[in-house]
Amino acid sequence: MIGNRSSHETLLDSDSVASKPGVQSDEYVELQFRIYKLTLLLTLFAVGIAGFFWGTQACVSLLIGSLSGVFYLRLLARGIGKLGTTTKKVGKIQLIVPVLLVVAVSKMPQLDLLPALLGFLLYKPALIIQFLSMP
Repeated sequence: MIGNRSSHETLLDSDSVASKPGVQSDEYVELQFRIYKLTLLLTLFAVGIAGFFWGTQACVSLLIGSLSGVFYLRLLARGIGKLGTTTKKVGKIQLIVPVLLVVAVSKMPQLDLLPALLGFLLYKPALIIQFLSMP
């Protein structure tokens, strides 16, 4: 029956989403938060390991890279969230984040490039783990 549809079915129905611009699925928002939390947990774990084995310079570089990766992921998620409502393609503004990271690390002698880049890529294992844990 159409009157008894759940709120998730209503949110995922393309007609109702198209009629209400800016409406996002609760599942998509929950997925974003799970990925952010997992990325931050992996960051804390990696920063602790880096601090123990390689020292504070690598630890800080990894942390800055990881925060840049989370910011990149947030910009990408915003672009994907707008997909279909206001635009037909994902913007490229998030690509500035890794460029700025490399420029900032190369200008600051206190930071190392390799740990910063590894930190930037820490969101990737979170995406893979999330994908593998989906039913």
